[in-house]
Order: sequence, then C-alpha cells, then structure tokens
Amino acid sequence: MRKEKYLELKKYIEELKVISIKEKNNDPTFITSISYSITLNNGRTIEREKIMKGNKNGSAVIIMPITLENEILTVIEPRVFTEKKVAVSFPSGYIENGENPYMAALRELKEETGYVPKYLKLLDQFYQDEGCSEALNNSFIAFDSVCKYPQQLDSEEIIKIMTFNLEELEELERNGYINSANSKLTLEKGKKYIKRIMK
Repeated sequence: MRKEKYLELKKYIEELKVISIKEKNNDPTFITSISYSITLNNGRTIEREKIMKGNKNGSAVIIMPITLENEILTVIEPRVFTEKKVAVSFPSGYIENGENPYMAALRELKEETGYVPKYLKLLDQFYQDEGCSEALNNSFIAFDSVCKYPQQLDSEEIIKIMTFNLEELEELERNGYINSANSKLTLEKGKKYIKRIMK
C-alpha cells in the first residue's frame, strides 16, 4: 500500500476508534420485528419473525465508485460491533419510500461523499438475511465519479472518505479492514465487471 494512504487510514482508524460502549435499556427505535404464523402448501405451519428497519423492509444500495483518476472511493466509519470497531467499506444506505435502487444509489453516493458519477451500473441484487428479512440489497459500480458537493451526513453518521487503487482494496480485504458481506460482494462483482469490459 502507498505509504501516504496507509498513514491516512491509520489516522482515521485512531480518530474513530471506540473508547467505551454502554448498553442502554430502552425500547428499540430503529430495528423492530414482526411475528408471523405461516402456513405452507404441505399443511405445515411455521413461526417466523421479520426484521424491520425504520418501519421499512431495509432494502439497501451499495456503490463502488471509481473516480476519473481510476481510484476507488471508500468510506471509513465506526462499526462498533465488529472486531476492529472501524471499517473500510463502500458508500451505502437504505432505499427511501418512492425511490428505485438507482435513485437511492445516486442519492447515497452524493450524501455520503459529495461525488456524482457519469455512469451507474447495477452489478447484482441479493438478500443478506433471507431467513428474517425481506431486504433486497442492490450492488452498483459507478464510473467517472467526480466530487461536486459537500457531504450531507445524517446527525449520527461519521464518515471519512478515502480513495485506493484496486490492489490496495484487495490488501485491505485480506487484512480484515473490508469485512462486511455487502462490500466484499460488491468488490468481487466490481472486479469481474471491470475485467469483462477491459477485454
């Protein structure tokens, strides 16, 4: 990894590291569940719970943005329930009411990074927790992304932006800094798509 990138990442990890976690005994405000009794065609009945996020199904977008300089844009954020407590990932977020996945991807990319792409391509769609959620994740690659706006973060979001080349991203994944299923899958699908169009 380029030395300046390593030092920048190390600085962000130090800045965002968790120094304490206190459990709060209160009613859930964002993640809730609904219980169901489900009858199958074979006559069996099963009990299931469905997770809801903000009273929505939790469908989301994950975007792998590539800049005009062929650098890949990432976000560094606290991920307090993971081993490292801070993660490198791709811009992502929930699909809002009235949005399709493309609209949500453009909005989330703009809000989290200020970048706008020239071209956005859907790589894949996948369920992450199909046993307890109907959330469908939509994985995108965004080409010729240019910073045109300041970040527009929610009050609880803390996001630092970094760019890496593809080899550096692979190194970060090997070393456990890219550790979410969403980012790992998007990276793999993105690499395959890039190889296909470069032939």
